[in-house]
Amino acid sequence: MLQEVMFSGFGGQGVLTIAKNLSYTAMLEGKQTCWMPTYGPEMRGGTCGCTVSVSNNPVSSPILERYSTVVALNQPSLDKYEPKVNPGGILIWESTNIHNAPTRTDIKTVAIPAYEEADKLGNPLMMGMILLGAFIQKTESISIEGVLTALKKTLPERRHHLIPLNEKALKRGFELAEAIK
Repeated sequence: MLQEVMFSGFGGQGVLTIAKNLSYTAMLEGKQTCWMPTYGPEMRGGTCGCTVSVSNNPVSSPILERYSTVVALNQPSLDKYEPKVNPGGILIWESTNIHNAPTRTDIKTVAIPAYEEADKLGNPLMMGMILLGAFIQKTESISIEGVLTALKKTLPERRHHLIPLNEKALKRGFELAEAIK
């Protein structure tokens, strides 16, 4: 199994956090992983991205031109990375705020209204966890249980009260993606 992923969105949407959770969870589950963020002034609202590789074998390089999966949180990210999904790959996109849907027919597209669903959960910051749940459902690269274990290790103890909400968000994203065949 080799999953080469690009997470991309505006700075402040949690792109780096989602990617870091994926990579850390993969490591805890005994997989090989590499995490490489790309940002600069983008941290203040421009587009930022993060590449994550997850594999059962050693990962040679985090620098990629094409991806098996792209998770796009905004329109500029979808526009930039849709052409870079490998044929047969997956494009997961946040459909609440992205209005121009992907057009490729040689990839699997998964529209997830993550912002809308995060709002229903009472915390817009859960958007990233909803998309990570969708990613888990479509790729089976890591497990929801693994993410929850990782959160217990990475979140400061004063934030552990948010773990049940993160679990709800992950499961909601998984359910939404499961409904898309």
